[in-house]
Amino acid sequence: MDRRTRAAAEQALAAGEAAIVVEVQQSLGSAPRDAGTRMLVLGGRCVGTIGGGHLELRAIAAARAMLESGEPAARCEHFPLGPALGQCCGGAVTLAYEVLDAAVLARWPEPAPLFHLQLYGAGHVGRAIATLLATLDVEVDWIDEREDEFPPLTTLATPWPAHIRRVCVDAVEAEVRVAPAGAFYLVLTHEHDLDLRISEAILRRGDFGYLGLIGSKTKRQRFIHRFEQRGVEADAIARLTCPIGVEGIQGKQPEVLALGVVAQLLQAARA
Repeated sequence: MDRRTRAAAEQALAAGEAAIVVEVQQSLGSAPRDAGTRMLVLGGRCVGTIGGGHLELRAIAAARAMLESGEPAARCEHFPLGPALGQCCGGAVTLAYEVLDAAVLARWPEPAPLFHLQLYGAGHVGRAIATLLATLDVEVDWIDEREDEFPPLTTLATPWPAHIRRVCVDAVEAEVRVAPAGAFYLVLTHEHDLDLRISEAILRRGDFGYLGLIGSKTKRQRFIHRFEQRGVEADAIARLTCPIGVEGIQGKQPEVLALGVVAQLLQAARA
């Protein structure tokens, strides 16, 4: 996560921990990461990645040599990935190395999240989806009226990161109005009537980037009929995704469903 890498740089700078910022300054052809990607190299650890492989190993070694020598000057290094490193990518990368200081951090932009999601429902599928989203650069409001349904840890028994915000309220559909314009929504609560109310509120708002509703094709048709009866705009209804998840992933286990749904969210974010 690029935001996690920047946060680690902030912490290192505040603690006075020496570090080197390795940045992909230029990326040509087939290369593992784009220009602007950064990695933080400290004495005993690295945060982030510039693409892995031999390129990253060389970069880490060069950065650690700078740390050990106390070399203050920034420098650049150009790598034709095939001829220089034996990688089959075929592209070329220019890396910049800088000692972490306040000026370097100021030039490091705060990465924007991939999307802002309101996730309705803290059941098994909701937990599996939230666990996957805990690893990504996203903002998530995870909403349910049942506080005891929110697990203290992810399904992998790790703490919830700050970008997964658990929200317990009685009138959950009222939370729709506080989401930013273009937000994504996933509706998968424990009650069909609640799913209906939340989905209708999102459709009437209209400015959603993605609306996914858990359920079958039969549920979709029943809900569409109700929306039409209530005068919801046809253009908004046509943008409803139900069933959710990319096609071709077989299995009904929560973890399998979550993989397909998160993949679909990433597709929508790219589109």
